[in-house]
Amino acid sequence: MRIVGIDPGFKATGYGFIEYNRPAVKLIETGTIQPKKNQPIQTKLNTVYTLLGQLLEQHNPDVLVLEKLYAHHQYPTTASVLGHVRGVICLLCAQKNIELVEHSVKRIRKAVMGNGNASKIQTQRMVAHVLHVDAHQLTLDASDALALALGYVHIHGREI
Repeated sequence: MRIVGIDPGFKATGYGFIEYNRPAVKLIETGTIQPKKNQPIQTKLNTVYTLLGQLLEQHNPDVLVLEKLYAHHQYPTTASVLGHVRGVICLLCAQKNIELVEHSVKRIRKAVMGNGNASKIQTQRMVAHVLHVDAHQLTLDASDALALALGYVHIHGREI
C-alpha cells in the first residue's frame, strides 16, 4: 500500500510518500513545496495544487493522510489561511479518487513517538531513524508529513 502524508502550510507544504508491505515500510519520496513569498494567494495555491497534483499522479498513493486543522485562539487568521491550502489538497483527493484520512498532530505523534506532546525535532529524529535516513536531510515539514504517513500505518496497520 502506498501512503502519502501531507503537512499543509502556506509557506511550506511538506509531503512524504511511503510504501507499506507488512511489516516493512520504505521511503519513496519526501520534500516540501514552497511558493514564493511575494506571490498573491491565488498563485501560491496554484503552485501547491500543480506540484502536489504532479506528485500524486507520479506516485499514485492509495491513501492521503492530512494533518487536521488546529486553530489557536491567538492566531485565528492562520487557521483561515491554512484552510485554503487544505481545501486544495482535499480537492486533489476528490479529483484523483484518493482516500482522504485526517489525524491530529497529537494522535500521530502518540502513535509514532509514544508521546503526543513530542517536539518537531524529536519527531524528525524518530522518522529519520524508522526510515533509515539522515535527520539533517529532512526539513521539519517533510518529517511531519512522513510522521503522518507512518502514524497511519501504526493506527490502521492491522486493517491494511
